[in-house]
Amino acid sequence: MPDELEPTIYDGRTVIPDELNALSRLAIGACIAVHKELGAGLPEQAYANALALELDARGIEFEREKSVEIRYRGKLVGRCRLDFLIGRRLLLETKAVKALTDLDRSQVITYLRLIKQPLGLLISFNVPILKSGIKRVLCSD
Repeated sequence: MPDELEPTIYDGRTVIPDELNALSRLAIGACIAVHKELGAGLPEQAYANALALELDARGIEFEREKSVEIRYRGKLVGRCRLDFLIGRRLLLETKAVKALTDLDRSQVITYLRLIKQPLGLLISFNVPILKSGIKRVLCSD
């Protein structure tokens, strides 16, 4: 990864690079388009499938269900799958729940630590207005 894209730490807080913020705006725009078309109340898989189509149509690079290794004391102990990894850097986890929980947020933070990235999006499509279902999640370590 180029150095200019690496997050910088200032006074113990993570500063998100402009390029990553721009990527998150593009991803949120795609999510809004999907939500406008489909509305609330569908299964999570339908939203994920539609989002993949929308990201592709917009020419936004992404990997879907990316497998990530889980290591403990240097040993491989398992794997997890990220819903979306956009632009090789931005984690996007999709949900179709009434309310996002602290556990959902903790899951995203754990995934961010695994992929060593500072920013993720946690998005629940099961809301009347998507703005209320979007959470930016920061990981400072």
